[in-house]
Amino acid sequence: MEFRLLGPFEVWGGGLRIAVGNRRQERCLLGILLLAGGRVVATERIADLLWSGEPPPSARGAIQTYVGRLRRALGDHGLTIETRHDGYRVDLLGHRLDVDEFVERSRRAAEGTDAVERVRLWDDALGLWRGPLLADVADDRLRERLGAALRRQWLAGTRKQAEDLLAIGEHERALSTLEPVAEQEPADEALVALLMTALYRQGRTAEAIHRYDLTVKGLDVTPGADLRELRRRIARWDPRLDRPPAPAYAVRVRGEWLPWNVGGHPALEFCNTYAGWSGPPSAGGEWLGGYPALAAWSEQVGLVGPGTVSALLRLARRSPRAADGVLREAKRLRSLLYAVLTDPGDDRAFAAVAGFAQAAARASVLTRDGSGLARWALSPSAGLETPVHAAANAAAELLADPRRFTVCSCPGANCGWLFLDDTGRRRFCSIATCAH
Repeated sequence: MEFRLLGPFEVWGGGLRIAVGNRRQERCLLGILLLAGGRVVATERIADLLWSGEPPPSARGAIQTYVGRLRRALGDHGLTIETRHDGYRVDLLGHRLDVDEFVERSRRAAEGTDAVERVRLWDDALGLWRGPLLADVADDRLRERLGAALRRQWLAGTRKQAEDLLAIGEHERALSTLEPVAEQEPADEALVALLMTALYRQGRTAEAIHRYDLTVKGLDVTPGADLRELRRRIARWDPRLDRPPAPAYAVRVRGEWLPWNVGGHPALEFCNTYAGWSGPPSAGGEWLGGYPALAAWSEQVGLVGPGTVSALLRLARRSPRAADGVLREAKRLRSLLYAVLTDPGDDRAFAAVAGFAQAAARASVLTRDGSGLARWALSPSAGLETPVHAAANAAAELLADPRRFTVCSCPGANCGWLFLDDTGRRRFCSIATCAH
């Protein structure tokens, strides 16, 4: 069964909604047990929660009655409510809770390395939030006792998504996301700052300043230094607030930030979509934060045509999990190729790259262009794997080219980007292309 607690309390099984309890307190009791995550909840605590700290003398008997009704209603659907000592426990094995889904999806979103991808992941997480916890069975006091941490996580996720929306220039969407939340949380200065920035970028300067004034009135104290400074910058029409800062040495391709082409070969540009090879892994050095970035990169370096990339992006939107799997394979190929190019004696890495190249060869067909000349091209059946195959073909080409021996890497601790160096004198990024 599926239990939905983020909003009105609902129970679903086999695609149908299941009626649970005629009394509000019965459903509330089930919600309390579900939120315990499989732990035993003492009868005394259940009574304290259900009756807001003032349980009647009949509370224990009423709880036993509620549990009996819930068992009869849900037992046939596979839910077990166990009596343990002086309390109760729900066996959650085989059942789903939207609360658990929300926590896990929020974790994945927070760990994303690309703003566009994080926005999509936050959509998945925040989309589970249909309203206040147990909206139709709990009052505000009980909701605070049961779900204060969940609400804080929801607020943090809302702020983080808004930050990413502003970073990629989606200030209109950020505004629509922030406005209703700011009405509920007028004293949240970080949230208000994001809303003021979104309003300013929409050309609504007076409204941004008015929002600040409302916050000052609601706080009844002097706002923090960051919010005061933002208000001054908005009043001065600071042009730096007009748009998100672009990464250094980057180009915008299909809405994705990608590094300049500086390596001299597509296989090197592929390796250069990560900066920080020579140091500890860094999320800040990752340019391929999502499949759309991988597809855009393949177009940027001329390995895949624009029409094919457009089709790949549509396919990725329909099959996001498959696209994520291809992205992981691309990053694996990238690491192996970097190992081969920086250590020619790494036979294991070479064999793995050769395996990628052989798979790309199997996905290729011999065609003729308009002049009648034959050429190898990736088959349309390659689907989402097309950019990986294209990168593998470029890798094989470079490894078979004598120029492969002129490859050098920037020794910067936060770089490690690769270049073709015919002179033998180039030892650092000539235009400071280090990502940091």
